[in-house]
Amino acid sequence: MRNVMRSRNGVAIPLLFAGAVLAACGGAEPADEATQAAAVVEDAAVAHNTLTEQEIAEGWELLFDGASTTGWRAYNQPSFPESRWEVRDGALVVLATGDPEAMTGGDIVSEAEFGSFDLRFDFVVSAGANSGVFYFVQEIEGSPIWHFAPEYQLLDDPAYTDGEWDSATHLTGENYDVQASSARPLRPQGEWNTGRILVDGTHVEHWLNGEKMVEYEVRSPEWAALVAESKFSDYPEYGMAETGRIALQDHGAEVWFRNIKIRRLDES
Repeated sequence: MRNVMRSRNGVAIPLLFAGAVLAACGGAEPADEATQAAAVVEDAAVAHNTLTEQEIAEGWELLFDGASTTGWRAYNQPSFPESRWEVRDGALVVLATGDPEAMTGGDIVSEAEFGSFDLRFDFVVSAGANSGVFYFVQEIEGSPIWHFAPEYQLLDDPAYTDGEWDSATHLTGENYDVQASSARPLRPQGEWNTGRILVDGTHVEHWLNGEKMVEYEVRSPEWAALVAESKFSDYPEYGMAETGRIALQDHGAEVWFRNIKIRRLDES
């Protein structure tokens, strides 16, 4: 499939990597050719990073305003990691390092904490990207986010399903390393997707593009069995927090986020 975006006059324009698009628009320098950035399919007629009157009445909050990094900071740090993230064309973008396997320490967390909630977000992963959205994040000095916080996996799925990599529980929308899904609603690379994380008390669901991917009950025997079979078996507090921050992962590859919004169910 050939990715295109629409100009203001509705003409279809072929999309290249994000760096090339920026160069054409007079933005940042093109990315290193070794790092394949996102080719973002856009609909200029849609207003992003805004809330409708109905959403405001229902209690939705924006976690990203489309223009600044307000409301976010680095994990276990007081300031935002400006060298690892930027606001670009109405999206919050984690920058590529040139090494898709790099763990560069630029994870960011929401300043606000949440208990029961409905979180929605749009995202585009670059070619070969691996990232995630964490929830119930606990900031413990000396411990990485994943020791405590469950992860909604973000991945360029086709790049990791060639038979040489164990992709079970590691594909987009899955409960990373804990639960796999048989659903595969991820759109072609370069198109925007919509993720959803629903937490209602002990009940948790992951959704992708309108399809439920996984669900579980925290602190249930089934949950304990799943965790015991995962890489988190040595971390007894994994996924057990009742409140925490939202986090976006820096895994060394370019990923775009927008329309990040949340509704607190425990205050509805």
